[in-house]
Amino acid sequence: MATASKSIDVQQLTGVGPGLANKLSRLGIYTVQDLLFHLPLRYQDRTRIVALRDVRPGGEYAIEGEIQSTQIKFGRTRSLLCLISDGASAVWLRFFHFSKAQQQSFQVGRRLRCYGAARLTKLGVEIAHPEYRFIQKNEPVAVEQSLTPIYPTTEGLHQLSWRKLTDQALVLLQHEMSVQELLPASLLAKYELADLKSALCYVHRPPPDADIKQLLLGTHPFQQRLACEELLAHHLSLQQLRQKTQRHPAKSMNEPSTLIHQFLERLPFKLTQAQTRVLHDIQHDLVQAHPMLRLVQGDVGSGKTVVSALAALQVIESGYQVALMAPTELLAEQHFRNFTQWFDPLDINVAWLSGQIK
Repeated sequence: MATASKSIDVQQLTGVGPGLANKLSRLGIYTVQDLLFHLPLRYQDRTRIVALRDVRPGGEYAIEGEIQSTQIKFGRTRSLLCLISDGASAVWLRFFHFSKAQQQSFQVGRRLRCYGAARLTKLGVEIAHPEYRFIQKNEPVAVEQSLTPIYPTTEGLHQLSWRKLTDQALVLLQHEMSVQELLPASLLAKYELADLKSALCYVHRPPPDADIKQLLLGTHPFQQRLACEELLAHHLSLQQLRQKTQRHPAKSMNEPSTLIHQFLERLPFKLTQAQTRVLHDIQHDLVQAHPMLRLVQGDVGSGKTVVSALAALQVIESGYQVALMAPTELLAEQHFRNFTQWFDPLDINVAWLSGQIK
């Protein structure tokens, strides 16, 4: 029987001691399941070696070549320059932080494979601080079999560490453990959604033929499957919060009456259908015996303030005071003027209080 991924502590992975576990905890990662849902931000294509003549500034490339020369360049900062060639063209590699041993390892004639972002300098095309490894002449070195994921990280955690950790997590997922499938099979079939396990494996290690444009835009079907999972979890958490809130008692307001009708009669405009609908929702919430949990969202000038004024009138008519908070003093003063203009004819006193008033 497969073990649930949420029950496997991340310290059970090879190489994860208390120190690394503490770094992972900064990102909310405590279990293997947490690690699996820590998804890549973007991807690098290291599945093919690009000829040096095809390297263009602004792109990221996996390249291979033989060292032609090395030199230390002195300027604002000391840097190690290494020229590599594949026989048809050449590219410079630059390292700003290097050791004596690293400098000595870059011997003319040695062959290396590296990956990094190309830029144009006075010397020509250059890659600064590439990831690299030395390879033997005439010895084929296997390229990556999937696009290389780049993960959100924290101080002290490098991308190589992330790949090693997720490699282990994916092996466990494929052979020894399970992730709970929250969506019913009927729903997956109806909307042609992948199962959760397949989606996680694909997004962490996309194959070479994956549509990288879709992956970078976040529109790939496997990413959409995980987005669906996240959206469902978000709505369920809000539902739980709403249920928890409704267990707390609150004062029940009276049904809307005279003040609101008088206010609406004096308005120089009629409420829109959207404003009326939102107002009715708020009025329904206010008469309940539990706290209201509601967000009114709309563009600037869409009429949110007048809706809040109408909600305030229902509370005032029930015998209570209302406090309206604003994020800035300027906006608070603007609301004060509007509410004074609206509420003075209704014989309602409006006061203004700022953080500067002692």
